[in-house]
Amino acid sequence: MPYRRLPNTDAARLKALKKAYAKAKELSPFKLAFSQSTFQKIQSFLPTFEKVIIEHRFNYANQIKKSKDFQQDFKKARMYISHFIQVLNMGIQRGEIPATARNFFGINENDKRIPNLISDTEVMEWGGKIIKGESERMKKGLSPFTNPTIAVVKVRYENYADSYSAQQTIKKTNARYLLEISELRKTADEIIQIVWNEVEVFFNDLTEELKREKASEYGINYVFRKNELVRLKIPEVNQTSLFA
Repeated sequence: MPYRRLPNTDAARLKALKKAYAKAKELSPFKLAFSQSTFQKIQSFLPTFEKVIIEHRFNYANQIKKSKDFQQDFKKARMYISHFIQVLNMGIQRGEIPATARNFFGINENDKRIPNLISDTEVMEWGGKIIKGESERMKKGLSPFTNPTIAVVKVRYENYADSYSAQQTIKKTNARYLLEISELRKTADEIIQIVWNEVEVFFNDLTEELKREKASEYGINYVFRKNELVRLKIPEVNQTSLFA
């Protein structure tokens, strides 16, 4: 005998609940194949489940979109911070700036290396050091660096900082939705199983074929085993759509 296949995605769960809800609105309580108490559970649960799924999809799409913007802001900030330190090093190499100038930026005066600037933490840290250090230099009456100026570096850094903050907020929201959906899935599965059990009991006096046909109108999905497909000469690729 074919067996029931319960929904295993949120879209499929939503479809199953909506199918049952539609039948309940279409038929009178006396003709409906599941109880009114079960219908009330669907009616109470479905709007919440659908709302959370829609909001999660929107937030996830927004996360992907914002992620592209964030990566661009990250690359720009990293490039300008790196260029600023390179200008510092070149000025020291040419003898135009004393090596002690590196101390303003939290760099050892003999350290000619460019920071890695690979992670968010490193870009945030070095961006802050560069902006603070150049401000202290200028307060002492020293000539500001150009190409890039600290003003341009600051703009790129602040754009990145804002983008980073927004990205973290979206990630936290998305994580909250995932947790909420995970809990709602349990309830969805319980309700769907109750509906399907009651529907099959309601049509229990019919022949197996007619029972499956009637039950499928309520969204129950039956799957044939391979030996049943061979016996009934049903193509395996089409089996899941027979009673969907």
